[in-house]
Amino acid sequence: MKTKTMLNSTSSTSSYFVLEAYLPVGNLRYLFFMLTAVIYVFILISNVLLIVVICMNRSLHEPMYVFLCSLFVNELYGSTGLFPLLLLQILSDVHTVPRPLCFLQIFCLYTYVNVEFCNLAVMSYDRYLAICCPLQYNTRMTVNKAVTFIIVLWFYSLVKFLVTLWLNIRLPLCGNVLDSLYCHNFLVVKLACSDTTVNNIYGLFGVVLTVLVPLLLILFSYTEILKVCFSGSKQTRQKAVSTCTPHLVSLLNFSFGCCFEILRSRFDMSSVSTELQIILSLYFLIIQPLLSPIMFGMQMSKIRQTYKRLFCSKVTTVSAHENQ
Repeated sequence: MKTKTMLNSTSSTSSYFVLEAYLPVGNLRYLFFMLTAVIYVFILISNVLLIVVICMNRSLHEPMYVFLCSLFVNELYGSTGLFPLLLLQILSDVHTVPRPLCFLQIFCLYTYVNVEFCNLAVMSYDRYLAICCPLQYNTRMTVNKAVTFIIVLWFYSLVKFLVTLWLNIRLPLCGNVLDSLYCHNFLVVKLACSDTTVNNIYGLFGVVLTVLVPLLLILFSYTEILKVCFSGSKQTRQKAVSTCTPHLVSLLNFSFGCCFEILRSRFDMSSVSTELQIILSLYFLIIQPLLSPIMFGMQMSKIRQTYKRLFCSKVTTVSAHENQ
Protein backbone atom coordinates (compact mmCIF):
# COMPACT_ATOMS: atom_id res chain seq x y z
CA MET A 1 0.00 0.00 0.00
CA LYS A 2 2.88 2.31 0.83
CA THR A 3 4.50 1.63 -2.54
CA LYS A 4 1.25 2.34 -4.34
CA THR A 5 0.82 5.65 -2.51
CA MET A 6 4.34 6.72 -3.39
CA LEU A 7 3.81 5.80 -7.05
CA ASN A 8 0.50 7.60 -7.23
CA SER A 9 2.12 10.75 -5.95
CA THR A 10 4.52 10.73 -8.88
CA SER A 11 4.49 13.95 -10.86
CA SER A 12 2.97 14.24 -14.30
CA THR A 13 6.46 14.05 -15.82
CA SER A 14 6.78 10.34 -14.94
CA SER A 15 8.29 8.50 -17.88
CA TYR A 16 6.63 5.16 -17.13
CA PHE A 17 3.43 3.45 -15.94
CA VAL A 18 3.17 0.62 -13.40
CA LEU A 19 0.87 -2.32 -14.24
CA GLU A 20 -0.41 -3.35 -10.82
CA ALA A 21 -2.66 -6.32 -11.68
CA TYR A 22 0.18 -8.85 -11.93
CA LEU A 23 0.16 -11.32 -9.04
CA PRO A 24 3.34 -12.75 -7.44
CA VAL A 25 3.49 -16.28 -8.86
CA GLY A 26 7.12 -17.22 -8.22
CA ASN A 27 8.51 -19.92 -10.51
CA LEU A 28 5.06 -20.46 -12.02
CA ARG A 29 5.85 -17.46 -14.18
CA TYR A 30 7.82 -19.76 -16.52
CA LEU A 31 4.79 -22.03 -16.96
CA PHE A 32 2.56 -19.02 -17.65
CA PHE A 33 5.17 -17.68 -20.08
CA MET A 34 5.26 -20.98 -22.00
CA LEU A 35 1.47 -21.27 -22.17
CA THR A 36 1.12 -17.65 -23.32
CA ALA A 37 3.88 -18.08 -25.91
CA VAL A 38 2.24 -21.24 -27.30
CA ILE A 39 -1.10 -19.42 -27.60
CA TYR A 40 0.57 -16.49 -29.38
CA VAL A 41 2.42 -18.77 -31.82
CA PHE A 42 -0.80 -20.66 -32.58
CA ILE A 43 -2.64 -17.38 -33.24
CA LEU A 44 0.12 -16.22 -35.58
CA ILE A 45 0.32 -19.51 -37.52
CA SER A 46 -3.44 -20.11 -37.84
CA ASN A 47 -4.29 -16.57 -38.95
CA VAL A 48 -1.35 -16.31 -41.34
CA LEU A 49 -2.22 -19.69 -42.90
CA LEU A 50 -5.80 -18.62 -43.59
CA ILE A 51 -4.67 -15.30 -45.07
CA VAL A 52 -2.28 -17.20 -47.38
CA VAL A 53 -5.02 -19.67 -48.37
CA ILE A 54 -7.43 -16.84 -49.26
CA CYS A 55 -4.81 -14.81 -51.14
CA MET A 56 -3.41 -17.74 -53.15
CA ASN A 57 -6.72 -19.15 -54.39
CA ARG A 58 -8.56 -17.06 -56.98
CA SER A 59 -11.83 -18.87 -56.28
CA LEU A 60 -11.77 -17.27 -52.81
CA HIS A 61 -11.41 -13.75 -54.19
CA GLU A 62 -15.01 -12.96 -53.25
CA PRO A 63 -16.40 -10.24 -50.92
CA MET A 64 -17.02 -12.62 -48.02
CA TYR A 65 -13.41 -13.85 -48.06
CA VAL A 66 -12.06 -10.30 -48.44
CA PHE A 67 -13.84 -9.44 -45.19
CA LEU A 68 -12.48 -12.61 -43.57
CA CYS A 69 -8.96 -11.74 -44.69
CA SER A 70 -9.32 -8.30 -43.07
CA LEU A 71 -10.61 -9.99 -39.90
CA PHE A 72 -7.59 -12.31 -39.73
CA VAL A 73 -5.19 -9.40 -40.34
CA ASN A 74 -6.85 -7.56 -37.48
CA GLU A 75 -6.46 -10.58 -35.19
CA LEU A 76 -2.72 -10.54 -35.93
CA TYR A 77 -2.59 -6.79 -35.32
CA GLY A 78 -4.42 -6.96 -31.97
CA SER A 79 -2.41 -9.96 -30.76
CA THR A 80 0.86 -8.24 -31.60
CA GLY A 81 -0.33 -5.21 -29.65
CA LEU A 82 -0.81 -7.40 -26.57
CA PHE A 83 1.38 -10.51 -26.45
CA PRO A 84 5.00 -9.26 -26.77
CA LEU A 85 4.57 -6.85 -23.86
CA LEU A 86 2.51 -9.39 -21.90
CA LEU A 87 5.24 -12.03 -22.27
CA LEU A 88 7.87 -9.53 -21.14
CA GLN A 89 5.82 -8.56 -18.08
CA ILE A 90 5.22 -12.20 -17.07
CA LEU A 91 8.98 -12.73 -16.73
CA SER A 92 9.66 -9.36 -15.12
CA ASP A 93 9.76 -8.60 -11.40
CA VAL A 94 9.02 -4.90 -11.92
CA HIS A 95 5.95 -4.37 -14.08
CA THR A 96 6.69 -0.98 -15.58
CA VAL A 97 6.03 0.23 -19.12
CA PRO A 98 7.66 3.30 -20.73
CA ARG A 99 5.07 6.02 -21.28
CA PRO A 100 5.39 6.12 -25.12
CA LEU A 101 5.11 2.31 -25.33
CA CYS A 102 2.03 2.37 -23.09
CA PHE A 103 0.26 4.90 -25.31
CA LEU A 104 1.27 2.87 -28.38
CA GLN A 105 -0.32 -0.24 -26.85
CA ILE A 106 -3.50 1.70 -26.05
CA PHE A 107 -3.67 2.85 -29.67
CA CYS A 108 -3.13 -0.69 -31.02
CA LEU A 109 -5.66 -2.39 -28.73
CA TYR A 110 -8.37 0.23 -29.16
CA THR A 111 -8.07 0.34 -32.95
CA TYR A 112 -8.17 -3.47 -32.90
CA VAL A 113 -11.50 -3.40 -31.02
CA ASN A 114 -12.94 -0.77 -33.36
CA VAL A 115 -11.87 -2.60 -36.52
CA GLU A 116 -13.21 -5.89 -35.14
CA PHE A 117 -16.70 -4.52 -34.48
CA CYS A 118 -16.83 -2.67 -37.82
CA ASN A 119 -15.55 -5.72 -39.69
CA LEU A 120 -18.17 -7.98 -38.08
CA ALA A 121 -20.83 -5.39 -38.96
CA VAL A 122 -19.97 -5.26 -42.67
CA MET A 123 -19.73 -9.06 -42.70
CA SER A 124 -23.30 -9.27 -41.37
CA TYR A 125 -24.42 -6.83 -44.08
CA ASP A 126 -22.69 -8.99 -46.68
CA ARG A 127 -24.55 -12.09 -45.38
CA TYR A 128 -27.82 -10.12 -45.45
CA LEU A 129 -27.31 -9.31 -49.15
CA ALA A 130 -26.28 -12.90 -49.98
CA ILE A 131 -29.29 -14.49 -48.25
CA CYS A 132 -32.02 -11.86 -48.61
CA CYS A 133 -31.08 -10.45 -52.04
CA PRO A 134 -29.29 -13.35 -53.83
CA LEU A 135 -30.17 -12.18 -57.35
CA GLN A 136 -28.79 -8.69 -56.73
CA TYR A 137 -25.81 -9.77 -54.62
CA ASN A 138 -23.20 -9.75 -57.40
CA THR A 139 -24.06 -6.17 -58.34
CA ARG A 140 -24.63 -4.75 -54.85
CA MET A 141 -21.54 -6.36 -53.26
CA THR A 142 -18.48 -6.68 -55.49
CA VAL A 143 -14.85 -7.32 -54.54
CA ASN A 144 -14.02 -3.66 -55.25
CA LYS A 145 -16.82 -2.52 -52.94
CA ALA A 146 -15.65 -4.95 -50.25
CA VAL A 147 -12.09 -3.59 -50.50
CA THR A 148 -13.48 -0.04 -50.25
CA PHE A 149 -15.41 -1.01 -47.10
CA ILE A 150 -12.23 -2.46 -45.60
CA ILE A 151 -10.11 0.62 -46.42
CA VAL A 152 -12.75 2.96 -44.98
CA LEU A 153 -13.22 1.06 -41.71
CA TRP A 154 -9.47 0.74 -41.11
CA PHE A 155 -8.84 4.41 -41.95
CA TYR A 156 -11.77 5.53 -39.79
CA SER A 157 -10.57 3.43 -36.83
CA LEU A 158 -6.98 4.68 -37.04
CA VAL A 159 -7.97 8.36 -37.33
CA LYS A 160 -10.58 8.06 -34.57
CA PHE A 161 -8.06 6.72 -32.07
CA LEU A 162 -5.31 9.09 -33.14
CA VAL A 163 -7.62 11.81 -31.78
CA THR A 164 -8.13 9.78 -28.58
CA LEU A 165 -4.37 9.38 -28.24
CA TRP A 166 -3.77 13.10 -28.69
CA LEU A 167 -6.41 13.95 -26.05
CA ASN A 168 -4.76 11.55 -23.59
CA ILE A 169 -1.14 12.55 -24.16
CA ARG A 170 -1.86 16.20 -23.37
CA LEU A 171 -3.36 15.33 -19.93
CA PRO A 172 -1.20 16.07 -16.85
CA LEU A 173 -1.28 12.94 -14.65
CA CYS A 174 -1.14 12.75 -10.85
CA GLY A 175 -0.03 9.12 -10.76
CA ASN A 176 1.28 6.29 -12.87
CA VAL A 177 -0.31 3.12 -11.44
CA LEU A 178 -2.75 1.20 -13.66
CA ASP A 179 -4.81 -1.62 -12.15
CA SER A 180 -4.50 -3.76 -15.27
CA LEU A 181 -2.29 -6.27 -17.08
CA TYR A 182 -1.92 -3.93 -20.05
CA CYS A 183 -2.21 -0.22 -20.78
CA HIS A 184 -5.83 0.88 -20.61
CA ASN A 185 -7.19 4.15 -21.96
CA PHE A 186 -9.88 4.76 -19.32
CA LEU A 187 -7.47 3.99 -16.45
CA VAL A 188 -4.98 6.54 -17.80
CA VAL A 189 -7.72 9.20 -18.01
CA LYS A 190 -8.68 8.46 -14.38
CA LEU A 191 -5.15 9.50 -13.33
CA ALA A 192 -5.56 13.00 -14.80
CA CYS A 193 -5.09 16.03 -12.55
CA SER A 194 -7.00 18.35 -14.89
CA ASP A 195 -10.53 18.49 -16.26
CA THR A 196 -11.31 15.47 -18.47
CA THR A 197 -14.72 16.57 -19.77
CA VAL A 198 -13.54 16.68 -23.38
CA ASN A 199 -11.98 13.21 -23.07
CA ASN A 200 -15.13 11.79 -21.47
CA ILE A 201 -17.48 13.28 -24.08
CA TYR A 202 -15.28 12.12 -26.95
CA GLY A 203 -14.91 8.71 -25.26
CA LEU A 204 -18.70 8.34 -24.95
CA PHE A 205 -19.13 9.44 -28.55
CA GLY A 206 -16.47 6.92 -29.55
CA VAL A 207 -18.20 4.05 -27.71
CA VAL A 208 -21.46 4.84 -29.53
CA LEU A 209 -19.71 4.83 -32.91
CA THR A 210 -17.54 1.82 -32.10
CA VAL A 211 -20.16 -0.43 -30.52
CA LEU A 212 -23.73 0.85 -30.89
CA VAL A 213 -23.72 1.72 -34.62
CA PRO A 214 -22.13 -1.61 -35.72
CA LEU A 215 -24.50 -3.54 -33.43
CA LEU A 216 -27.52 -1.76 -34.95
CA LEU A 217 -26.35 -2.75 -38.45
CA ILE A 218 -25.82 -6.34 -37.25
CA LEU A 219 -29.27 -6.38 -35.61
CA PHE A 220 -30.91 -5.12 -38.79
CA SER A 221 -29.06 -7.67 -40.94
CA TYR A 222 -29.96 -10.65 -38.76
CA THR A 223 -33.56 -9.53 -38.34
CA GLU A 224 -33.94 -9.60 -42.13
CA ILE A 225 -32.08 -12.92 -42.38
CA LEU A 226 -34.40 -14.50 -39.79
CA LYS A 227 -37.46 -13.28 -41.71
CA VAL A 228 -36.18 -14.96 -44.87
CA CYS A 229 -35.29 -18.15 -42.97
CA PHE A 230 -38.75 -18.50 -41.44
CA SER A 231 -40.48 -17.94 -44.76
CA GLY A 232 -37.91 -19.57 -47.05
CA SER A 233 -37.04 -23.10 -48.11
CA LYS A 234 -35.00 -25.67 -46.21
CA GLN A 235 -32.06 -24.98 -48.51
CA THR A 236 -32.17 -21.27 -47.66
CA ARG A 237 -32.19 -22.05 -43.94
CA GLN A 238 -29.23 -24.43 -44.31
CA LYS A 239 -27.27 -21.78 -46.23
CA ALA A 240 -28.03 -19.18 -43.56
CA VAL A 241 -26.98 -21.50 -40.74
CA SER A 242 -23.73 -22.58 -42.41
CA THR A 243 -22.57 -19.05 -43.24
CA CYS A 244 -23.93 -17.17 -40.23
CA THR A 245 -23.06 -19.53 -37.36
CA PRO A 246 -19.30 -18.74 -37.17
CA HIS A 247 -20.06 -15.04 -37.53
CA LEU A 248 -22.62 -15.09 -34.71
CA VAL A 249 -20.36 -17.10 -32.40
CA SER A 250 -17.49 -14.72 -33.09
CA LEU A 251 -19.70 -11.67 -32.51
CA LEU A 252 -21.21 -12.94 -29.23
CA ASN A 253 -17.81 -14.03 -27.92
CA PHE A 254 -16.19 -10.69 -28.68
CA SER A 255 -19.14 -8.65 -27.36
CA PHE A 256 -19.13 -10.56 -24.07
CA GLY A 257 -15.42 -9.96 -23.53
CA CYS A 258 -15.65 -6.24 -24.38
CA CYS A 259 -18.70 -5.68 -22.16
CA PHE A 260 -16.99 -7.29 -19.16
CA GLU A 261 -13.85 -5.21 -19.64
CA ILE A 262 -15.91 -1.99 -19.85
CA LEU A 263 -17.73 -2.93 -16.63
CA ARG A 264 -14.50 -3.98 -14.87
CA SER A 265 -12.68 -0.74 -15.63
CA ARG A 266 -15.58 1.56 -14.71
CA PHE A 267 -17.31 -0.10 -11.74
CA ASP A 268 -16.36 -1.71 -8.45
CA MET A 269 -15.74 -5.43 -9.09
CA SER A 270 -14.43 -6.30 -5.63
CA SER A 271 -17.01 -9.09 -5.34
CA VAL A 272 -15.30 -10.89 -8.23
CA SER A 273 -12.07 -12.73 -7.41
CA THR A 274 -8.83 -11.14 -8.62
CA GLU A 275 -7.90 -14.26 -10.63
CA LEU A 276 -11.25 -14.26 -12.46
CA GLN A 277 -10.93 -10.54 -13.19
CA ILE A 278 -7.49 -11.13 -14.70
CA ILE A 279 -8.74 -13.97 -16.91
CA LEU A 280 -11.79 -12.05 -18.12
CA SER A 281 -9.82 -8.85 -18.74
CA LEU A 282 -7.73 -10.79 -21.27
CA TYR A 283 -10.64 -12.78 -22.66
CA PHE A 284 -11.55 -10.67 -25.70
CA LEU A 285 -7.89 -10.06 -26.54
CA ILE A 286 -6.88 -13.74 -26.49
CA ILE A 287 -9.93 -15.92 -27.16
CA GLN A 288 -11.17 -13.91 -30.16
CA PRO A 289 -8.00 -14.20 -32.30
CA LEU A 290 -7.72 -17.81 -31.12
CA LEU A 291 -11.33 -18.69 -31.97
CA SER A 292 -11.86 -16.82 -35.26
CA PRO A 293 -9.52 -18.85 -37.51
CA ILE A 294 -10.87 -22.10 -36.02
CA MET A 295 -14.53 -21.13 -36.42
CA PHE A 296 -14.28 -19.69 -39.93
CA GLY A 297 -11.61 -22.10 -41.15
CA MET A 298 -13.55 -25.21 -40.10
CA GLN A 299 -16.99 -23.93 -41.08
CA MET A 300 -16.26 -22.52 -44.56
CA SER A 301 -16.09 -25.48 -46.96
CA LYS A 302 -14.20 -23.51 -49.63
CA ILE A 303 -11.44 -22.67 -47.15
CA ARG A 304 -11.17 -26.30 -46.01
CA GLN A 305 -11.00 -27.59 -49.60
CA THR A 306 -8.44 -24.98 -50.63
CA TYR A 307 -6.30 -25.68 -47.56
CA LYS A 308 -6.28 -29.40 -48.34
CA ARG A 309 -5.48 -28.78 -51.99
CA LEU A 310 -2.68 -26.30 -51.31
CA PHE A 311 -0.92 -27.99 -48.42
CA CYS A 312 -1.90 -31.66 -48.47
CA SER A 313 -1.03 -31.98 -52.15
CA LYS A 314 2.43 -30.50 -51.47
CA VAL A 315 3.01 -33.00 -48.67
CA THR A 316 1.95 -35.86 -50.98
CA THR A 317 4.30 -34.60 -53.72
CA VAL A 318 7.24 -34.38 -51.33
CA SER A 319 6.55 -37.90 -50.01
CA ALA A 320 6.36 -39.29 -53.56
CA HIS A 321 9.76 -37.74 -54.44
CA GLU A 322 11.32 -39.14 -51.27
CA ASN A 323 10.01 -42.63 -52.04
CA GLN A 324 11.54 -42.46 -55.49
